[in-house]
Amino acid sequence: MYYSEDLVEEVRSKNNIVDVISAYVKLQKKGSSHFGLCPFHNEKTPSFSVSQNKQMYYCFGCGAGGNVFTFVMEYENFNFAEALKFLASRVGMDLPEVEYSDEAKARADLKTTLLEINKEAAKYFYAQLNAKEGEHARQYLLNRDLTTETITGFGLGYASKYSDDLYKYLKSKRYTDELLVQAGLVTIDERRGGHDKFWNRVIFPIMDINNRVIGFGGRVMGDGMPKYLNSPETLIFDKSRNLYGFHKARTSRKPYLLICEGYMDVIALHQAGFTNAVASLGTSLTMGHAKLVAQRGFKEVFITYDTDEAGTKAAIRAVPILKDAGITARIIRMDPYKDPDEFIKNRGAQEFENLIGKAKNGFLFGLEVLEREHDMQSPEGKTNFMKEAAKRLTEFEEEIERDNYIEAVAKAYNVRKDDLRKLVSKVAIQIGLAKPVVRAVATGATKRPKEDGTLKSQKILLTWLADDANIYKQIKNYIKPEDFTKQIYQEVAKIMYEQYEGGGVNPAQIMNFFTDEEQHREVASLFHTKIEEIHTKNDMQKAIADTLLRVKKASIDYKTKNLEPTDIQGLQDLIREQRALEDLKHLKINC
Repeated sequence: MYYSEDLVEEVRSKNNIVDVISAYVKLQKKGSSHFGLCPFHNEKTPSFSVSQNKQMYYCFGCGAGGNVFTFVMEYENFNFAEALKFLASRVGMDLPEVEYSDEAKARADLKTTLLEINKEAAKYFYAQLNAKEGEHARQYLLNRDLTTETITGFGLGYASKYSDDLYKYLKSKRYTDELLVQAGLVTIDERRGGHDKFWNRVIFPIMDINNRVIGFGGRVMGDGMPKYLNSPETLIFDKSRNLYGFHKARTSRKPYLLICEGYMDVIALHQAGFTNAVASLGTSLTMGHAKLVAQRGFKEVFITYDTDEAGTKAAIRAVPILKDAGITARIIRMDPYKDPDEFIKNRGAQEFENLIGKAKNGFLFGLEVLEREHDMQSPEGKTNFMKEAAKRLTEFEEEIERDNYIEAVAKAYNVRKDDLRKLVSKVAIQIGLAKPVVRAVATGATKRPKEDGTLKSQKILLTWLADDANIYKQIKNYIKPEDFTKQIYQEVAKIMYEQYEGGGVNPAQIMNFFTDEEQHREVASLFHTKIEEIHTKNDMQKAIADTLLRVKKASIDYKTKNLEPTDIQGLQDLIREQRALEDLKHLKINC
């Protein structure tokens, strides 16, 4: 269902964000804003701000932010349409119930359509599980000790034994073959026509963080191969950036996550009360996974991979990836049981809780595994082991952290701390790390580098513009939207300028122009940039003047760098920009 911008804005404007969020979070008024404990990450000191004037929220701790739609989507795991209906109902508004027309479907954004197809498939699989034909699949799940409530809560389903049932069902909904292929649900060939990716399997719907179905996992109920089959990569499904069960685990009040290997492990843990369990989707842990976890404010992860050799190696590989994202990793060992599902069935939830308390430090666990490759009873074997341990210790960039681990390793393996430190220094020289160096962080890492000064100035200016129409009136002839060098900043500035010219800025409405969750976070941050406390009017005037000059100069530098030599018009524009810069130097802002 598509709704007009006017209708969306009417629903938003009738739902005061302070009133809505107050139903979920205890807020206290401080100055012009309200503060409370962030519902999206664990904290003891309130850093979650809700602005009555801007009709936006922003957490200075984890970066969560947006308007009233964003909050409801985040907290309730709603998609946008569900959040819109929820908020409309809250203020007594009736939304039009109109079915998609063929023409509307043709206009639909591809991503939205693929999400719609996946949702239809999930409903189909769920219905099949609860039909007569799905009795054996339902019994299989019950025999795995899953309750009916758990089966329903995770939306589990069944793909029938006929390999084209889903295809026929989705075709009856008037979706094209091309769309069904792009959704990753169907394969088309000349001989067989359309046939399903999943058939005669128990189905696990895979949700994104906003509770939208983005893919599926299917498990055979016998000895067939492959045992598990996942949806292929699609426009909406990226295995390296999604975690199974995270749509549920992210709302857990526990400050850490449990990361497993499989769907059944996650479900078994949730059923046992460990609602902070997730799993990587048929792939090793990636920096995309680590980034997703870090962005939600989790600082610690307990890895509960299978206890076999493959699971052990995967756990060791995950430790440095999590570390680069600023997350501490601990390893849970479940010997003699293979995985959390098997452990809980045999030992129960309390014993698993005890395992969490005994979890091993990720780095030290890696050394324990390394021990198995050396004869620790012989001088040569232990020496070679200590050399390899020293090499691993060089990977700690911070001297104090490295020193703490040297002390821990020396104690664990009964060697003198000073001797181990010397060995670490010697190994560092041998491999070219005589001094700690800053290692390149993999793409997607969430370690925040020092913020770019140019972008910080642009963010500060946008925050001021959102707060004070008087500043806009005085600078609009000098600073234009195209002076902002990052695309999303430029888009926000353009909308803001248009709003001011139309009567007044509305930060919460600006959020309606962006649909991606990460865009919501970034846009929200543009209106909540932390600015050093300014005490006097003169200081404020100087701060604004300095910021304007930095923004304008950076804009000119950027345009100069990207100017084509043959672009005469561009050169003339730059000359005018230089004149505007000179004028700015003499501009005195009244505030």
